[in-house]
Amino acid sequence: MNFDFDSDYVLEDDYVRLSPLKLEYVEHLLSISNEPYLWTYMLEKGNGLDNLTEYVLSAINNRNSRKEYPFIVYDKVAKQYAGTTRLYEYSNKLRAIKLGHTWYGKLFRGTGLNKHCKYLLFEFAFEKLKLERIGFGAHAENKISIAAMKSVGCIKEGVLRNFIPSFDGKGRADIVLMSILKKDWEDKVKIELKDKLNIKI
Repeated sequence: MNFDFDSDYVLEDDYVRLSPLKLEYVEHLLSISNEPYLWTYMLEKGNGLDNLTEYVLSAINNRNSRKEYPFIVYDKVAKQYAGTTRLYEYSNKLRAIKLGHTWYGKLFRGTGLNKHCKYLLFEFAFEKLKLERIGFGAHAENKISIAAMKSVGCIKEGVLRNFIPSFDGKGRADIVLMSILKKDWEDKVKIELKDKLNIKI
């Protein structure tokens, strides 16, 4: 099937639920958004009520413009909203999409939540949408994000040199490019993620 920006996709398992991001969720994300260092490697900032409201509205507007599809992430074990993530730059012609703009509160990092989210998103992209490729990108200095991508099976493809302004205002910064292909998912990534999450095959 083709990706439909008008459909309200809900992806979930016993641990996590991803549903379309809406303005009403700002209040649930506000305390998380104020955590120190959360926005260090992101061009958009969502700390504080005004910034977070603008961040969510921008994501929703981009969905309406068929550019992005933002999800809010709900931890079903902790019974709390944990953060957000997005699918973007969908191409039906190329059978490709990108995944990013992901952030979680500190209480949800290292808990397996990210792996559950990625499993659901990979399954959706490769098995429902029948896509061939998912692309990722991260600030070259964001070692935690790069390690997290590698842990779910992403392969490094290259570097966009001097792609964005440095966050300290001095010079430029690189972006690391990574991806997962449908073949990667079918050959090993799905099995490896299931094993890490103790999902029965």
